[in-house]
Amino acid sequence: MADTIAKPARQSISAPNRPAEEAVRTRIRVLLPLPLEGPLDYWDDGRFDAPLRPGDIVLVPLGPRHVHGVVWDLPDEAGSFNAEKLKAVVEKIDLPPFPDDLRQLIDWVANYTLTPPGAVLKMALSVPEALDPLQPIRAYAAGGPEAERMTEARARVLDVAKSGPPRTVSDLAREAAVGEGVVRGLVKSGTLVAVDLPAEVPLGRPDLDLPGPTLSPAQAEAATAIESVVMTRAYKTVLLEGVTGSGKTEVYFDAIATALKADPGGQVLVMVPEIALTSQWLERFAQRFGVEPLLWHSDLGQAYRRRAWRQVAKGAASVVVGARSALFLPFPDLRLIVIDEEQDASYKQEDGVLYNARDMAVVRGTLAKIPVILVSATPSLETVVNVRNDRYGHVDLPNRHGGASMPEIQAIDMRETPPERGRWLSPPLVAAMGDTLLAGEQILLFLNRRGYAPLTLCRTCGHRFQCPNCSAWLVEHRYAGQVQCHHCGFSQPAPEICPACGKPGTLVACGPGVERLAEEVALRFPAARIGVMASDTMTGPRAIADMIARMTHHEIDIVIGTQLVAKGHHFPMLTLVGIVDADLGLEGGDPRASERTYQQLSQVSGRAGRAERPGRVMLQSYMPDHPVMAALISGDREAFLDREIRARQAGHLPPFGRLVALIVSGPDHNSVLQAGRALARNAPREKGVETFGPAPAPLSLLRGRHRYRLLLKAPRAVNVQAIVRRWLATTRLPKKVRIQVDVDPYSFM
Repeated sequence: MADTIAKPARQSISAPNRPAEEAVRTRIRVLLPLPLEGPLDYWDDGRFDAPLRPGDIVLVPLGPRHVHGVVWDLPDEAGSFNAEKLKAVVEKIDLPPFPDDLRQLIDWVANYTLTPPGAVLKMALSVPEALDPLQPIRAYAAGGPEAERMTEARARVLDVAKSGPPRTVSDLAREAAVGEGVVRGLVKSGTLVAVDLPAEVPLGRPDLDLPGPTLSPAQAEAATAIESVVMTRAYKTVLLEGVTGSGKTEVYFDAIATALKADPGGQVLVMVPEIALTSQWLERFAQRFGVEPLLWHSDLGQAYRRRAWRQVAKGAASVVVGARSALFLPFPDLRLIVIDEEQDASYKQEDGVLYNARDMAVVRGTLAKIPVILVSATPSLETVVNVRNDRYGHVDLPNRHGGASMPEIQAIDMRETPPERGRWLSPPLVAAMGDTLLAGEQILLFLNRRGYAPLTLCRTCGHRFQCPNCSAWLVEHRYAGQVQCHHCGFSQPAPEICPACGKPGTLVACGPGVERLAEEVALRFPAARIGVMASDTMTGPRAIADMIARMTHHEIDIVIGTQLVAKGHHFPMLTLVGIVDADLGLEGGDPRASERTYQQLSQVSGRAGRAERPGRVMLQSYMPDHPVMAALISGDREAFLDREIRARQAGHLPPFGRLVALIVSGPDHNSVLQAGRALARNAPREKGVETFGPAPAPLSLLRGRHRYRLLLKAPRAVNVQAIVRRWLATTRLPKKVRIQVDVDPYSFM
């Protein structure tokens, strides 16, 4: 982990020295982006223009190397320490200090998630290169003679190069979904011309005087209510709730304008769960404010992220839209946080530091004393309870914008009208699709399962293709000619002969994925223009944007997709949504299964009938009487929420109780099992606290590591962090066994 932020030791000091007679040696504490339990002591030996203060970014020695860190605090000089062992800070980085609210957030997240604070700091110092002075950027643009050998990959690169400003090699390769060698080949042939860009590119500031779209009376009332909160310049969390298509985005755009008008140098963070879904959002933002916001997510090129981090730190970025990691950017003057689709499970990080970005955004709002707006058509149960308990404010948009009506939703009982053998679409849905195509309208088929089929087996011997590293089946991806594991990434060419019995022609695909569904649709409607939208068929944000544009311009009749199509899109001609397996999310023992399924199906249903033409939704289900299906069909969300709340209260489950998961893993099964049993023997015996396990995790083998789970359940008022700390301190673990602590778990895999 340290390799990404460590620097070779260097002799010179870039910061100017103060006169020797003024130098006063002061002990300071520096937090390093390493999994350490706290800051380390160093000397500020007076060599800099001013004494070092909390928040300053510095370079310090650590063993034989130098590492970037942040001055965390100035300790009481009376404390005991070995002065002879302390080393001096090497360099102060010429960047604004970390803001107080970010340092407080890092400590808060570390304490809440039981994570070393240095590991949390690493998320804030996620681009170590940004701490070095920027050099001119070598970029490339189309402009030279066309290469003699023009392949499909090269043509994609040229299309990207012609469609925007000059880009770096890595950015061109990423956006065109090719290797960097393809781009370098075009540079070598002279087809791409080098352009040196200035290191610090000035950002355009939003034009707050541009007239936005005319708000409906309901939108205007909601905007006024939120504006009053923003103008207080104090902490308050407000839920902006509205049915799909009600115009929530324009309401919070108005809040952004209000915040920036009140503080022209201020900054706004808009968090979204899936950055790839923002192409239409970005267009609307640019129309409203005359510029695009600064983007922040992991798929951006390193050069872009380096510049973006510095622009945020220097206050040059007025509006940042980003995924969960954007929460840890060093905003010096943050004035408003907006969390769009606040209910989305993607806000929970499931590796490294396990945190919920929605909840931590509320914490940052509290620490920074600024408003937080949660936005959703289907708010999470936690948020609903906070609204009902008056902890959060509430602004509601109950109707669609522009007079559009909500779609009619009906369930297809798959027990009564099953599909033909080997097919996956029921007769009523097929008939509705035919009628929709005859009317010149568009169709969305939703199946949250990537690939062609989730399982391949041999009809002769029953062999099933399983990942060698995980307890999971290999998913066939027929477009790519591969079978893949969706957990560890293992893949191999799709086999033609059974490896167990050696017989050819005996392998059969079981169950449908979106690729198999597309195959059936093409057979049924050969004249229809079909698009498949899933994370493995879309090669990047540009490909997703192109697919959305084709849908918007009605160049596609039927789009078949996973959760990528479930929310955020506006297709005026899309009038029919078919949900192929409405029961899929109800499987397993997740206590949030019903809530999540309701939210996801509500979101995807909301793609239908968003303009003048009415929409309808058809749910294929083997459980049409399930409370989730009943709530969707009746539209009685409040009754569904009341039922879920009563069930959670009765079971003392979040938000009415606390859960902490302990995932024990290691390469040796017996060692992991023994560690799990040792934890069970030392489990807390405190009043009201229950522990369960160890039990094999549903994914009992993941990336070559065996896994057991334990679960601690406690009343809401219990300090579970203190209990778990004591619990872990009493248990000795075998070598190579690791415990991952997940406070407020979202995944039970």
